[in-house]
Amino acid sequence: MTAVAVIPAAHLPERTPERTKDKLLEAVKECDCATAQTLADKLNLSVPAIRRHLQDLQDAGHLDVRSEKPGGRGRPQHVYVLTEAGEATFPKAYASLCVDVLRHVDSLFGEGAVMRVLDARQLDLYETLAPLLSRHGDLGSKLEALAEALCQHGYAARAYQEGGQWYLSQRNCPAPAVAKAFPELCQTELNLYRELLGVPISREARLSCGAAECRYKVG
Repeated sequence: MTAVAVIPAAHLPERTPERTKDKLLEAVKECDCATAQTLADKLNLSVPAIRRHLQDLQDAGHLDVRSEKPGGRGRPQHVYVLTEAGEATFPKAYASLCVDVLRHVDSLFGEGAVMRVLDARQLDLYETLAPLLSRHGDLGSKLEALAEALCQHGYAARAYQEGGQWYLSQRNCPAPAVAKAFPELCQTELNLYRELLGVPISREARLSCGAAECRYKVG
C-alpha cells in the first residue's frame, strides 16, 4: 500500500481574516453587481461569513452599500461598492504620473514653468490655510494650528519648542518621488510657511535628502 503524505495542519496555508478582506475588496472592485451571494460564490465562503467581513469593511469605511435592481429589473438587492478609502487601498501611480506631467511642463514651457505651476498650487493652499491661522494671535498657536492642518493633508506634522525656539517637523512627505525629482516643490513649501506665519523660517532637514523628517526652524 502506498503511503499517503499527511500535511500537518500547521503547514496548511492559512486564510487569515486580513487576507480574506483583501480578496473581498478585490472581488468588489471586479464585480459588476457585488451582492453578498455573488461575493460568497466568488470567494467560496458562506453568505453569513461574507456578511461579517462586509460589515467589518463597512465599519472601516472601505465599503458602502446601496440598493440596486440588477439589469434594471427585478427586486432591489444590496450591492456593495468601494468608498474612496477602499479605492485607496489599491496601488496607484499618482507620483509617477505627477513627475511625468511636471517633466513635460518643464520641457514644453521652459525654465521656471514648473515653479510657476507649483506656486499656483501653493497659492490655493495659502487661501485655505490663512483663515485658519488668522484665528490665532501668537506664533505658537498659529504654528500648532498649521501643524494640525498639515496632518490632515498627510504630513504627520507637529509643532514644538526647544529652548524657547519654535520648530515645525514633518515625518511624512505625501509626494516623496515628486519632491526628489523637483526640489522646487520643497522651496514653494518653505515660501508658503513664511507667508502664512510672517516670520523668518529656515529648513534644517529634508526627507527627500535622506533625513528622518523635514524640520523647519521658525522665528
